[in-house]
Amino acid sequence: MPKRTVQFQGREVQGEGVEFEIEREAFNSYLLQDGTTLKLKSVVIEIVRLDQFNRAGDPVYVIRSQNIVAAVVPENLKKKV
Repeated sequence: MPKRTVQFQGREVQGEGVEFEIEREAFNSYLLQDGTTLKLKSVVIEIVRLDQFNRAGDPVYVIRSQNIVAAVVPENLKKKV
């Protein structure tokens, strides 16, 4: 993929889009004290490998994603409509 510029730590940095395939995309589930179950999943839209490296020498990746949230709420917490 062609080089492109992305925002990283307050500055513009060159990087390259990386093709990917979804290996597993599961929800994380959280049981709240009020009995509600929140289900969250992050869906990746784009991955860019920067021309930057961390202290271990690994390339830095910028990930654009969308969070999906679903709530399973007990009847006693719902507003009557």
